[in-house]
Amino acid sequence: MLAGMEPELLLQRATQKRLERFAQLRGKIVPTGEFWDVVVITAVDKKQEIAYQQQLSEKLKRKELPLGVHYHVFVDPPGPKIGNGGSTLHVLQCLEEHYGDKWDSLTVILIHSGGYSQRLPNASALGKIFTALPFGDPVYQMLDLKLAMYIDFPIQMNPGVLITCADDIELYSIGETDFIRFDQPGFTALAHPSSLTIGMTHGVFVLEPSSHLTEKRQLEYRTCNHFLHKPSIERMHQSGAVCLMSQLSPGEMGDSTLNSEYVYTDSLFYIDHTTAKLLLTFYKQMGKFCCEIDAYGDFLQALGPGATQDYVKNIENVSKEESCLVEIREKIFRLLKGLPLNVILLNNSKFYHIGTTHEYLFHFTSDRKLQQEMGLLPSVFSICPKSAEDMEKSVCIIHTILSPTSCIAPGSLVEYSRLGAEVSVGTNSIISGCCIDTKAHLPPNTFVTTLSMRIDGELMYASMVFGIEDSLKKNVTKLSDVHLLHYFGVSLGECLELWGLRVSDQLFSGHKSALGLWTARIFPVCSTRNDSVEVSLRIINSVKNMSPFQLGGLKLLSVEEMLCYKDIEDMLKFRQQLYKEITLQRVTEKSDL
Repeated sequence: MLAGMEPELLLQRATQKRLERFAQLRGKIVPTGEFWDVVVITAVDKKQEIAYQQQLSEKLKRKELPLGVHYHVFVDPPGPKIGNGGSTLHVLQCLEEHYGDKWDSLTVILIHSGGYSQRLPNASALGKIFTALPFGDPVYQMLDLKLAMYIDFPIQMNPGVLITCADDIELYSIGETDFIRFDQPGFTALAHPSSLTIGMTHGVFVLEPSSHLTEKRQLEYRTCNHFLHKPSIERMHQSGAVCLMSQLSPGEMGDSTLNSEYVYTDSLFYIDHTTAKLLLTFYKQMGKFCCEIDAYGDFLQALGPGATQDYVKNIENVSKEESCLVEIREKIFRLLKGLPLNVILLNNSKFYHIGTTHEYLFHFTSDRKLQQEMGLLPSVFSICPKSAEDMEKSVCIIHTILSPTSCIAPGSLVEYSRLGAEVSVGTNSIISGCCIDTKAHLPPNTFVTTLSMRIDGELMYASMVFGIEDSLKKNVTKLSDVHLLHYFGVSLGECLELWGLRVSDQLFSGHKSALGLWTARIFPVCSTRNDSVEVSLRIINSVKNMSPFQLGGLKLLSVEEMLCYKDIEDMLKFRQQLYKEITLQRVTEKSDL
């Protein structure tokens, strides 16, 4: 460790070095062996695959990604959802089909990006992996950040596949002469010191005793006895997963918020090519999957000398349609039992999840530590009424044009939007892809995003508007229970009365046994982007003031349907228009100096 440098400063310095190295690779052809051979993004269906392909193509045209790399979007097979575990197996098959025998010599990064992002709906149309981040020029997206943070991995990696998710950030610092090596057979996972509370919602490693009695360092290679998936605190203690802070040198610990006890939690993992072929053979033998398999819970719990079959029958929250899960888990356990789970302890590291509206707002508007570590800005690639220095530090403006008289309250984020004069946004709100050119006030805790749609060949718009606290994943199974759903804190049944809508099967799209805000047909279709926001704001006002606002005569869609009709080209075209205007204004401002 650099003499006298605090762990948090080391983390910040290491992060900035990786970002700078990646910035140098953007738009340049990288020599073979110095970067990933293949970058894979997964998609849940054909529509999402097309959306991802279009955005990848645009990023490559704008020279935002390293060139000379094979970028793929692989879509899950049609039929029942197969989870990120099933998706991993399907990707292995796609790689073999695409590269033949050559695939056993490739270093591959697989980023799981399939899903509709119901907990962060501004990413529903274009994907979490393309979520904009408040730094970089051009603006970084999650894909850029993933590739930047893992920039050192391919050089120290044997042929195989690194598996990660689209909505988390791992920051870490290691010694100046250390390398993170992925060169062992079986599975190799990164591990981060975390509180026991964090451990309850993640995977936790139960480590084999260390043969070294020396002081712990920023980087350690260990083996795992067995893996716990979202365990209780009691189980962490019983299994020997809990470590004491006295065992870890304070000078190496990056997270100063940890108490005297901590555990090592998971993030990403690697499989060598031999293991990948073992999994692929299993997938071919199985044929189609009828249920969701978890790449973390169902693969990693089978590994290590202490692994038992106890977990396979834990089918909490599993539907009847997925009754085959126990049988498949048993087969996976038999397949993987005996394989090693190597663990790389990153003792000076941080793990951030950006998968919900709360996490998204907190980390990008209020999390001072992350802002320092990554150099996040309150305003990036935007035209704002105030300079970045004067702007309220707890707002976040990305790729947006704001009128000089618009007002954004603290704790709110605006991205890819144009807000005119006399537009005010309340605290703790998210505005995405919107154009508002009339006087408007968006109340606190509001989420609004506008989607372009192609309906019967005609370009139309709809804006989904929710309260930040609303749950888009909550469902009821009977029409008589619709009142149990809440919209902006008000029973959906009461809201429907205000809007002149009747509770019926026609009110919901999709499967009639899953009735929720995601499938409720309550969002009007309009001919312009601005009109769609305006009418959606009137819906909010009717709920806030408990005043009637008739929706009966309008064409209404659910979020589910909006995503089916989405017009990716028009959404990207709107972003490009903003890009040109912002670039032109910046050039003009420079020439005026």
